[in-house]
Amino acid sequence: MTLEQSAGETADPQPARPTGILQSVGRALLVLETVAEYRDGVSAKEVAQRLGLTLPTTYHLLSTLIDNGYVVHLHRERRYGLGYRVRLLDQALHRQLAVPADVAVVVRALHERADAAAYYAVYRNDEIVLAHVEDSARRPRIQLLDVGFHRAAHATAFGKVMLAAMEPAVRAQYLAETGLPPITPQTITDADVLESQLAHTREVSIAMELEEFHSGIACLASPVRAAGGVVAAAVAISLPAAEFLTRRWDVERAVRQSATTLSRTLQGRPTRG
Repeated sequence: MTLEQSAGETADPQPARPTGILQSVGRALLVLETVAEYRDGVSAKEVAQRLGLTLPTTYHLLSTLIDNGYVVHLHRERRYGLGYRVRLLDQALHRQLAVPADVAVVVRALHERADAAAYYAVYRNDEIVLAHVEDSARRPRIQLLDVGFHRAAHATAFGKVMLAAMEPAVRAQYLAETGLPPITPQTITDADVLESQLAHTREVSIAMELEEFHSGIACLASPVRAAGGVVAAAVAISLPAAEFLTRRWDVERAVRQSATTLSRTLQGRPTRG
């Protein structure tokens, strides 16, 4: 479910007062997201136009967010930017998604062995979420792919691995909610083509995407299996596409080896009762 959907829905149509409160919360979150999209701040008028809100309502929502520390008013620029309390949410998300130290060690080793940015994604309820990233100045991550990223599974290699492992009905529901939006001209947006690719991914335990998520970048991923062989996560790398094509088999070997090591790590842990 998207934030836009959440803003217009309520858990219970009665009584009227909670409905209005939930709508205001949804609108406030949309305002916060809009403020976050503008690097140099955004005016109240721009927020109102973007979200289809009246200017008085927009000022009210911005004031509420300012009072709670999530937005600041940049007086000189007459614009609004993110408040410093947002950082607490970012830090909390990183803590909640933090992977065990032995998992981080393997992902770090993959980053060094493959000489590529390395990623570890997990299921979080029904979402496919990046939980750990290892990169460097020499091998930076794709800018959008940071801890907490949970969109565009159809266009990322780790997303394809985890989509492929879903039960068909679960995958169909997931894709019905997210859609198959074009991220780049190379993104697969045809459901039948994607299903064919996911079937191949299940068969060979590897997923590759060439410039489907970011022009000029290629990614490769392999499943990480918990007890019983169930796919619990995915490990992936990203490289410039031209370089990836020349190093494909060495990189794939490194990714597969890391997936095997991570699988043994997960399978060696006692299950929670």
